Amino acid sequence: MRKYTLCAIAAFALSTAACTKFKDINTNPETPETVKPAMLATRIILNLTNQPSTKSFMQPYILTKQIAWSELAEAYQFNGLGTMSMSLTSINDAHFMVKFANTEQLKNSYEGLMYFARAMKFYDITMALGDIPYKDALQGETEKVYFPRYDLQKDVFLGILGELEKADNLFSKGSKFEGDPIFGGDTQKWRKVVNSFALNVLIQLSKKENEADLNLKARFEAIVKSKPIFTSNADNLQLIRTDKSGQVYPFHKISNSFVIYPMVSSEIIDRLQLQQDRRLFYYANPSPIKIKEGLAASDFQAYIGVDPSLPFSDLAAIKISNDYAKLNDRYTELVTGEPTQIYGYQHLCFVIAEAAARGWTTESALGWYKKGIEASMKFIASNTPAEDIYNHGMPLDNAYIEAALARYEQAFPTAKEPQIDAIITQKYLASFLQATITPFYDYRRTGYPNWKINAASSMNADAPDKMPLRWRYPAVEFNYNAEHVNEAIERQYQGVDDVNKIMWLLK
Repeated sequence: MRKYTLCAIAAFALSTAACTKFKDINTNPETPETVKPAMLATRIILNLTNQPSTKSFMQPYILTKQIAWSELAEAYQFNGLGTMSMSLTSINDAHFMVKFANTEQLKNSYEGLMYFARAMKFYDITMALGDIPYKDALQGETEKVYFPRYDLQKDVFLGILGELEKADNLFSKGSKFEGDPIFGGDTQKWRKVVNSFALNVLIQLSKKENEADLNLKARFEAIVKSKPIFTSNADNLQLIRTDKSGQVYPFHKISNSFVIYPMVSSEIIDRLQLQQDRRLFYYANPSPIKIKEGLAASDFQAYIGVDPSLPFSDLAAIKISNDYAKLNDRYTELVTGEPTQIYGYQHLCFVIAEAAARGWTTESALGWYKKGIEASMKFIASNTPAEDIYNHGMPLDNAYIEAALARYEQAFPTAKEPQIDAIITQKYLASFLQATITPFYDYRRTGYPNWKINAASSMNADAPDKMPLRWRYPAVEFNYNAEHVNEAIERQYQGVDDVNKIMWLLK
């Protein structure tokens, strides 16, 4: 028995030594063994703000009629909407930022970021679909809720607004935090982002302004008057592009075989030509045919927009003719391109202008309308080399901007509805290759700008003369959470998960 015991002890000692040696050999001293909140923060922020590259980058702008695509018949171009993902994997570990923070102030900052990230993600999903899981969402690990119930869209929006309020309060009590690639952990900058985004959420609820429990007008005015919001383009929630791998402009020509397919839409060009607006010369290149015919690159009439609602065979013929406006070279030739915004100062200006036109705030609709146009022009000018190849001899200099603002002021309508039309249209023009699908949400809510809808080319089979209003729920929900998704569809859409059904937000 003693021999057996000694042998067992010796074997255990040898195995322990072997395991220790194996662990030492296979441990990378340069790899962190514990998660730091900064690591999570970086991933979460980039997931919220980064956009895909090449053709995928262009998809939202095809949907919003800024780009006509000549490769093949894109569903988004012809008003065909499919399903929308409901994945929350990008924020399912956000709470660990708080857990791993080592001071109370840092806990506040990271918790503020968590609530903002949640608000943005739930906003994106409910805007696309309608009712979604909210209270039961992300409860699988802690509460073992694997099949979440769907909340009413109204309750989701109330939750989003509540989380944004929490985020602002927490950032106000937080300290500078690590892991922020946009603002360097500046909590005051993040407060501006949170409150400015809250104003965007509120204006998207404009059809519900008479619902007392939402209290939209009072909420809006309180934020504008008493909380920090964007004050310049320096506050934009955007990624500044560099020449480093993975950080270049998403439509830069390197490894991008799709640069030959975009044609700038007449929805953009015609409106800029009508106003003699020089942003045209920064968005597009002139038609080679018009240049060959003798027009100068500085001539507004040298820019031929393409109607994106034309049948694809017609678009293909225009492509072959070469008589259309291509993208400005700055989008494909410059590695840095321009910063890509998720939400910027110019967009906030138009949100406040619209709210003023609706009587939600005592601010000036005209004043914020002009600020939005000015911010758009200055953003473009400050992020574009002052060379003829990029501005075609029509620079957005201070003298031009001042004169353009005076013209826009003189033409600004006096009645409410025409004011909203003008404001949303300018917001659209300022969103060229920016802000992803926000113009689609503005269009379905207001009908502005008045896009051309062609029943002959539409993929919206049940309503070919209209834009669809929503995406359908993803197949994975029907496979794994059928009871709750079907209940939500029955409650909202009379049991039919159709793209033309009207969600609560739009009623």
